[in-house]
Amino acid sequence: MANQAEASRRKPSPPEKGAAGAAAQPVVLPPEVLHYLEFVRVQKRLAQRTLTLYTIDLEKLARFAAGAGQPLPALQSAHVRGFVARMHAAGRSGRGIALALSVWRGFFAWAARQGMVAHNPVQDVRAPKSSRPLPKALGVEDAVRLAEHEQPAADPWLEARDSAIVELLYGCGLRVGELVGLDVLATSAAHDAGRGWIDLPSGEAHVFGKGSKRRSVPIGAAASQALRTWLDIRAQPFGGEHSPALEPALFVGRRGARLSAQSVWLRLRERSQLAGLSTPVHPHMLRHSFASHLLQSSGNLRAVQELLGHASITTTQVYTRLDFQHLAQAYDAAHPRARRK
Repeated sequence: MANQAEASRRKPSPPEKGAAGAAAQPVVLPPEVLHYLEFVRVQKRLAQRTLTLYTIDLEKLARFAAGAGQPLPALQSAHVRGFVARMHAAGRSGRGIALALSVWRGFFAWAARQGMVAHNPVQDVRAPKSSRPLPKALGVEDAVRLAEHEQPAADPWLEARDSAIVELLYGCGLRVGELVGLDVLATSAAHDAGRGWIDLPSGEAHVFGKGSKRRSVPIGAAASQALRTWLDIRAQPFGGEHSPALEPALFVGRRGARLSAQSVWLRLRERSQLAGLSTPVHPHMLRHSFASHLLQSSGNLRAVQELLGHASITTTQVYTRLDFQHLAQAYDAAHPRARRK
């Protein structure tokens, strides 16, 4: 079954086109599909957007089956491979096909448990491989420009908060969810709720990452200074640290509530534009920049893996491609034999 977090980020596929170029008519879903959608809605507690994406992919399956003149329970692996070929020829990415297959596989696994089908025709069908895109990272100069950007005329409270956010994202390589999940202090409530905290005396951020895994990340000098500046004024608008309006979150909004990931996205996008960067910056771009620049300087892939909190070093190895890209550009620009006449 498709991973819910991945599915929730996926955009719905464009409607299929018929021979005349018109959008295909909506398909009437068979009762077994409707029962499955109700099952995942109630038992799996899928978010509404995820449920919508499941519905879209199952409608596509029903449409393919109808075109092949086969009821869903009669589909064979050969039929499914034909459907995959059609999606691939229509331009759907390998990742998109893999997500559709995951939804179909989940449906047939459920149908088999209900005695509706004898086997799962999607079980051994795989999506075409697609090249993995390189993560988008800033150049060192752009990253430093953003980190050092100041707005003297801005609200000092917002300026201190946003500066500390940038320093933690770029200086520690945090995910945005890890960032907004940080508390000012370590408490049993934070631990039980899966929240992290900062420890400035020790120079560490304790974060709660993917897979409910905790890790400690060193806080550099620039980030430590930015955090101290922020913490000195964080509680001022609320009358002090013990104000009932102020949550224990490290980063809060104007009303004292924990800052949302979406708010961080918007503030970072605006700040990168004010800093004069040519591309809007999002939080994960700073995480990519952290990893890429650290690998360029140290060459220590295992250390980068630990700092990012990757379960597998294979995930971290994508940054070696960025590092090679950086070296290749330096070679093309500087080596006499790389220059073309």
